Amino acid sequence: MATSAFVILDNGFRTKDNNVSSINREEPGKPEGLKKTSAIGKPPRNLPDLRHCRSSNQLPTLSDFDSGFRSPGLISPSDARRNFLPVYRSGSCSEIGPKQHMEDEHICIDNLVEHLRGDMDFPSPGAFYGVFDGHGGTDAASFVRKNILKFILEDKDFPTSIEKAMQSAYVKADHAFADHPHLDCSSGTTALTVLIFDRKMLIANAGDCRAVLGKRGRAFELSKDHKPNCMSEKLRIEKLGGTVTDGYLNGQLSVARAIGDWHMKGSKGSVCPLSAEPELQEITLTEEDEFLIIGCDGLWDVMSSQCAVTLARKELMFHNDPARCSRELVREAMRRNTCDNLTVVVVCFSVDPPVRIQVSRSRVRKSLSMEGLHVLKGALDCDF
Repeated sequence: MATSAFVILDNGFRTKDNNVSSINREEPGKPEGLKKTSAIGKPPRNLPDLRHCRSSNQLPTLSDFDSGFRSPGLISPSDARRNFLPVYRSGSCSEIGPKQHMEDEHICIDNLVEHLRGDMDFPSPGAFYGVFDGHGGTDAASFVRKNILKFILEDKDFPTSIEKAMQSAYVKADHAFADHPHLDCSSGTTALTVLIFDRKMLIANAGDCRAVLGKRGRAFELSKDHKPNCMSEKLRIEKLGGTVTDGYLNGQLSVARAIGDWHMKGSKGSVCPLSAEPELQEITLTEEDEFLIIGCDGLWDVMSSQCAVTLARKELMFHNDPARCSRELVREAMRRNTCDNLTVVVVCFSVDPPVRIQVSRSRVRKSLSMEGLHVLKGALDCDF
């Protein structure tokens, strides 16, 4: 009878001498440039933002989302897993990179009840995260970071329709920024926010930040990069009288959606090619959902979504610290010569580190599981 052996993959990769290599685990002090790192629930202050990204994975369509993903690889195979209750712990890292000014901002709130101190009645537990990539100055990114959660929670549709509340909050933030007497309304920012209640997670995105879910070693993109040359965005822009030239909206802006940039918009309430309205995705978390990576395009310009998940999973299996994990993602992007500011937030959904992936290898039939294939893809993409 043929026996089966198991190969243990810690998201490690074989070297030429067939040994499994690992990322350098030393903490050589804080390298120069990595000045702004925050741990659980305590985001750094006064961070600005800027980003660009290239998408390598397919974004699930809206029909894939209902009370959770409906795609075969995304839903829990057992109804018993519906009893899963996530625990939110996050870490972040933000770095100026090669830019002269830091224009990224971000926010991490692991416990909304504690953060709001009982001021509002809403489902618990809850968490809120966001990354904001500013351009043309820091005013827009800073304003949105400070106010976007307030606009969501104070919306008339919250909490009965959180989707409508988040959609409306982006537009309200855009208009409020235009009316602010002491801020430069010609500055702008992209914005990606994540609101979690119990197992329900909503992602709202306007711009080219990205949210990527790590699910047993596989990367699933939960947002779409709003680039002007993206076909759906290009059609929307041209339908509203705008143009796309060399990847720039009206020859000026490298994103198709943003808050601010009022020198490119008409009067409030008018429809224009540059939109502040976000696209939303909703999923129901299961115990297979290990962590979430959200970042500005300084990360995604030089790293695929699968590579980021592979690296993050390897780090978390080693030390189980989302702050150190986000810092390593920033370091890797800098090694790859990113040209932008860098901001990364890693959110874990369990107190335990990711489990090892076991791939069965039979003498009779050689096969590789889907998880194993994605681990291999991440290894080839990362090329550590």
